[in-house]
Amino acid sequence: MKNQEHTKVQWLTVDAEYAGQRIDNYLLRILKGVPKSMVYRILRKGEVRVNKGRIKPTYRLKAGDELRIPPIRMSADSNPGSSAAGERLESRILYEDKRIIILNKPSGIAVHGGSGIQFGVIESMRKSRTDLHYLELVHRLDRDTSGCLVLAKKRSALRQLHELLRVGKIQKRYLALVQGNWQYGTKRIDVPLQKQILRSGERVVRVSEHGKAASSTFRPLAVSSKASLLEVEIHTGRTHQIRVHAAHTGHPIAGDEKYGDESFNRYLASLGFKRLFLHARGIAFELEEPHVDIAVNAPLDKKFEDVLSKLSLTV
Repeated sequence: MKNQEHTKVQWLTVDAEYAGQRIDNYLLRILKGVPKSMVYRILRKGEVRVNKGRIKPTYRLKAGDELRIPPIRMSADSNPGSSAAGERLESRILYEDKRIIILNKPSGIAVHGGSGIQFGVIESMRKSRTDLHYLELVHRLDRDTSGCLVLAKKRSALRQLHELLRVGKIQKRYLALVQGNWQYGTKRIDVPLQKQILRSGERVVRVSEHGKAASSTFRPLAVSSKASLLEVEIHTGRTHQIRVHAAHTGHPIAGDEKYGDESFNRYLASLGFKRLFLHARGIAFELEEPHVDIAVNAPLDKKFEDVLSKLSLTV
């Protein structure tokens, strides 16, 4: 029989930071490890009270609201995240202040749990940073993409960064190792992309005139007959954008099992490299109140450096 933990009644006063957030989303964030079904059950039964009254899951919080959260029974091992993963991520923090954290996400870890993944970066960081009342992903990286990932420690920072993303005022630069000799020089690719679901249930992205606008600029850093190292700046943030744009040029990214070339991937595997070579190298933006210019670069992992050395490509 699994060990059980019983939380106590919690009384909380809502800070101005969370004004406007839905009560269900607020509870899902602060009740770390509590199943979503349980959160909605206590809301539906009226066990969560705001200013001593019942509320709906769609209720939006106001600054100064008084919340009563009932005792909750849960298995002691049900908390998501991993202490070891959290410690590993802590060691990869590149920048931190009172509003944000920027870390160098490793390849192979998802940014959040779901779809069979028990935990991701955000769950692990929340478990590691129990002192923080708020911690949310600002944007996403594919599971196999490494590099700069931004987390917000304040809701006001999250709102500000989302607006910067919307208007294109966050500069994102990537390193991509691609197949073959890149001969285009600096090339901007404006090709629309559309998500598709295959019969197997697999999600893919295709070039399609019916898709959403997508724009990337590819710039060669080092070129050889077998492979080329490119810096990529994205001007939009579509799913799998760099991977599909690269494949569209005839130069798929190394280690890309979905859009890449099997023979090229086998060749790289013979050199000891068996994963996607796409790295979020740098991110830059400005935050206000107070004003600060932030520009962060994420170093390559040793596996990346080793394969570049074997291919005689240097950054």
